[in-house]
Amino acid sequence: MPRPPKPRWCQGLPAQEVFKPAGVPLGRLERVVLQLDELEALRLCDLLNLSQEEAGVRMGVSRGTVQRLLSAARAKVADALLHGKAIVITQGDHVRIHHPGRHRFRGPRP
Repeated sequence: MPRPPKPRWCQGLPAQEVFKPAGVPLGRLERVVLQLDELEALRLCDLLNLSQEEAGVRMGVSRGTVQRLLSAARAKVADALLHGKAIVITQGDHVRIHHPGRHRFRGPRP
């Protein structure tokens, strides 16, 4: 029996939960589900240019977990962009939202 997943700290929900190609109704599109922790790994490593180790510290997970999240997220985003699918962002049960001033990350400060 696998152990339960560790909570993964994320900055918060994005302003939009769905991204889709213009001009096509959402009901006619295939969907790719991007978990919030996958999006957070993309944000930290690709947008903020942090190392996977630094991203792991911020999210409260190992570098290997960040690597798996990045790999899954990049594949999903590429699939959606190349095949004209909608990207739907969901939170998931093991994600914890970071509220500034209410939670302090463990480990070194950014």
